[in-house]
Amino acid sequence: MKFAYHATMCPPDQYLPLTQAAEAAGFDTFTFPDSICYPQEGSDVYPYNDDGTRDFLDGVPFLEPFVAIPYLAARTEHIRFTTSVIKLAVRQPVVVAKQLSSLAVMIGDRLGLGVGISPWPEDFLACQIPWEKRGKRMDEMMEIVNGLMSGEYFGYDGEIFQMDPIKLCPVPDHHIPLLVGGHAKPALRRAARLGDGWISAGSSLQELQSMISQIEGFRKDYGRESGAFEYHAMTEAAYSVDGLGDLAAAGVTEVIIAFRNPYSAEPDTQSVEEKIGMINWYADNVIKPYRA
Repeated sequence: MKFAYHATMCPPDQYLPLTQAAEAAGFDTFTFPDSICYPQEGSDVYPYNDDGTRDFLDGVPFLEPFVAIPYLAARTEHIRFTTSVIKLAVRQPVVVAKQLSSLAVMIGDRLGLGVGISPWPEDFLACQIPWEKRGKRMDEMMEIVNGLMSGEYFGYDGEIFQMDPIKLCPVPDHHIPLLVGGHAKPALRRAARLGDGWISAGSSLQELQSMISQIEGFRKDYGRESGAFEYHAMTEAAYSVDGLGDLAAAGVTEVIIAFRNPYSAEPDTQSVEEKIGMINWYADNVIKPYRA
């Protein structure tokens, strides 16, 4: 089992000390959320918090992961960075591939790209990307990003994207895993068909068992059951040694630890020292006993 720390959209000046503390405490990964903007007016729907609204995000600081990760990687030694998850479908695939390849070349095998589709039409409108066929757009973008990571000439002729063969240079000499976020059936299928892993937020152990079983079934359908596959989960079961055992038995390979509910409407008032104390508490009481 691996352990990821989620700082839950903390004040920007807290990211560096929290990343360094997580690395020192034995966490394997530091994971980033993503948000482009908050619209003044628009649909007020969010699928992952209790009341289904997104008012809690107004004024919450989000850093651009492709900017923040290289800064933090330069100030740490070995901790891995993932996005959990970046809104891939509102971006341009060749630009994402260039950012991703450059970052991976600079920081080495310390990067995983968690990807998802924004639930908000306003994100697509702000980025001037069509809301229609967003699922198909997402699929094609994942294929393009993976294709361009080969370092060879790669062209594409899809329903959404058409691209003459091009080559990116440099590209990393290791594979960058694409980890698909989302609980809906299309997301589970997407992870099985195109991804190297899947990310869940807020699911119970029983829900995780069901969704992992579905993904494994889809992987067999697509002939991809033999390859390595990551299962990341933010879940209450991850806060005890016994719970970690149950998660591992279900197939979870990495747990995401967040000491503050990322969907809470309450402001973040905890100091860096308080957060580091919780990081160290978890390391002493959960990570070390589990690994012993």
